[in-house]
Amino acid sequence: MNEWTPICRIDDIPVLGSRRVARPQGLDVAVFRNDQNGVFALLDRCPHKGGPLSQGIVFGTSVACPLHNWTIGLCTGQAAAPDEGCTPRFEVKCTDGQVFLKTAELTGHATDLTRPMAGPSRRTACA
Repeated sequence: MNEWTPICRIDDIPVLGSRRVARPQGLDVAVFRNDQNGVFALLDRCPHKGGPLSQGIVFGTSVACPLHNWTIGLCTGQAAAPDEGCTPRFEVKCTDGQVFLKTAELTGHATDLTRPMAGPSRRTACA
């Protein structure tokens, strides 16, 4: 198995935007590009309420979640203070204009995480 999986060309990711990468198991990975051609990859899930970070606004080395405007660091996945939380980060590399994600992470990293369920919480009867 190759250590790195080719994802796309860097030009396929809009400047100050993202591209989603579907995985065989688990939530998608969001691959971001900033205005300095920096490329970053995070699980496409805000640590707050599970918003799709791929739909957020990229600025500098951060992305603003589209649901509640939390700022998430693209280098670390960490929410900016005063908010708290972290979304999993994925190792990314660019070679000759091609974007790669680490294969082991793509297939096994954070595959157990899900999006929160919308609507009222379900109560279970006490035994």
